[in-house]
Amino acid sequence: MPHYYSLGEIPSKRHVQFRRPDGGLYSEQLFSTEGFSSDYTLLYHVHPPTKILRTAEPVNVAPVAATDNILKHRSFMGFKVKPEADYLKSRKVVLFNNDCHISLAAPTKGLTGTEFFKNADCDEVIFIHEGTGVLKTQYGQIKFGYGDYLVIPRGSIYQIHFNDENNRLFIVESPTPIVFPKRYQSKNGQLLEHSPFCERDIRKPSNLETIDEKGEFLISVKKKGLMYPFWYESHPFDVVGWDGCLYPYAFSIHDFEPITGRVHQPPPVHQTFDSHNFVICSFVPRLYDYHPNAIPAPYNHSNIDSDEVLYYVDGDFMSRKHVERGMITLHPAGIPHGPHPGAVEKSIGAKETKELAVMVDTFHALKMAVDAVELEDETYISSWL
Repeated sequence: MPHYYSLGEIPSKRHVQFRRPDGGLYSEQLFSTEGFSSDYTLLYHVHPPTKILRTAEPVNVAPVAATDNILKHRSFMGFKVKPEADYLKSRKVVLFNNDCHISLAAPTKGLTGTEFFKNADCDEVIFIHEGTGVLKTQYGQIKFGYGDYLVIPRGSIYQIHFNDENNRLFIVESPTPIVFPKRYQSKNGQLLEHSPFCERDIRKPSNLETIDEKGEFLISVKKKGLMYPFWYESHPFDVVGWDGCLYPYAFSIHDFEPITGRVHQPPPVHQTFDSHNFVICSFVPRLYDYHPNAIPAPYNHSNIDSDEVLYYVDGDFMSRKHVERGMITLHPAGIPHGPHPGAVEKSIGAKETKELAVMVDTFHALKMAVDAVELEDETYISSWL
């Protein structure tokens, strides 16, 4: 996880008196996603974060599995997802299991004003394919743009502001923490020399804005597949300071430093994030293998233990034909896959690739959601002929 960080004003010790200029106490809040036994942050609010004005009936937002879930290779044309103004409704689950939900979204507007979102079920990784803007949270603000991963711990209250209407997002949700791979870290959590990124690449919140405002503030809380509306009396961004090791951050795929070798390297060298029963990897521009007889194209491989999902961002992909931006491929556990015909010979002698892609490998089978049906390319299964 990101290292210890502090922003704004905090008292000299935990759990002691910390008073406002008018003499009243600031309200301390401990934020943690794994009880009291893991990383946490302490936030100091102008007002208690507990004053609920009213609630209403929740809406079911749990993904529904499509009837067609037979074992086969699949492809989905992600840019066929239609733009929608409502940020929360724009998020369409494409593939899912108990360990993660994989969604696409094309929001034309963000969450602004008095509307906020809290995903109380899952950590979120929002990959910005198209669009720029600012993620606003209780911890401060994070500017984002093309190629950024926004990592938001579950339970964080946020707004997302886009600079225009042209936005494309690839979203992964996890009910367990999104962390960095252990093999990249020292026993104390520092990213090691062989890691493909370091702490300098992590963009933490800044510009902490304390909003001392009362009124009616709608926080949509997602819990157990339901979306609950809560109206609070005070603005949730009334934090004067915080410190800890649990907070939203941004990491750019363009800052991932590829690991290369004399012969073709396996997918784990591309790993960026880790979670329970799945990983997220980054494929970035890199030099090809430099053995004199190297074959840059990946070898055929059998997915016996994992489903492989690849989201194509930009560039040329020498192992696949007819790749489009925003396309998703699913190569499920149980059947082998590999380069398309002609790709192996064509790759020999190539020196580099400009490809950019995000991969999600799950260790339990994924289901196709109903929202993915109209995105599917039915001819993909025969594309190796």
